[in-house]
Amino acid sequence: MSTISNNGSNKIQHLPLIRLEGLCKSFPGSYNNKGERFEAVRDVSLQVREGEILGLIGKSGAGKSTLLRLINLLERPDAGRVFVAGRELTQLGKAELRAARQNIGMIFQQFNLLQNASVAENVAFPLRLHGKSSRAEIAARVDECLALVGLQDKAGSYPAQLSGGQKQRVAIARALAPRPAALLCDEPTSALDAETTRELLATLADINQRLGVTVVIVTHELSVVHALCRQVAVIGEGRLLEQFAVADAAARGESSLARELAQLQQQQQQRQQSTERERAYG
Repeated sequence: MSTISNNGSNKIQHLPLIRLEGLCKSFPGSYNNKGERFEAVRDVSLQVREGEILGLIGKSGAGKSTLLRLINLLERPDAGRVFVAGRELTQLGKAELRAARQNIGMIFQQFNLLQNASVAENVAFPLRLHGKSSRAEIAARVDECLALVGLQDKAGSYPAQLSGGQKQRVAIARALAPRPAALLCDEPTSALDAETTRELLATLADINQRLGVTVVIVTHELSVVHALCRQVAVIGEGRLLEQFAVADAAARGESSLARELAQLQQQQQQRQQSTERERAYG
């Protein structure tokens, strides 16, 4: 199993960076389902190759976010195994798991920034938490990560002074600080407007291309999948319904969401062709 460096020098070798085997996760039921346990994830097996951008899509309550949180064990599976970069996380003790999570960055829907800390301090937080870098090394890495997301001029600002898009880019910089091999994104565009969403997706695509970081993104927006992802996994009622290359949605997709994605691709292609004709004929 090869590893990925954030210095961009290693070539991406398309091996499974993330491997999920038979994952199950349930939660205590609520009053309206007679107290029965709710099966959020049901026997899901999934692989994500190094350098891939995978979209997890599904209706509300399908189990997408729970599945994402099982990858870094923010949620512990009731059954099954999780492998990241060749290590079985489900077999690690607390200290080993804490160290292994440095290889897995995560971006949350609501940013989860420290409100009383500056942008630079937020990005530095995971590096200081693990205490393995000098002050100079931390400062250099913070500057590097803020440059990646175009926010070097905001290093001394505080979250309350930032727009929603800027806050999410700070969250991306913070997630990248420990040089992870994988970046997990839980609905990162849901609180953003259309233009800011496009900018954020461009930032994620650039990070993937320049650093080789594997990206797994949960979204309910098919436009996000179309714009960013190369692979898509459709989740329904806690199960993996299908997985295919985004470019093959029309040919291989069988679910209703896959058909909607194929229709969106066709519409985008028609718009592009129309624009090209207008330019050609002036």
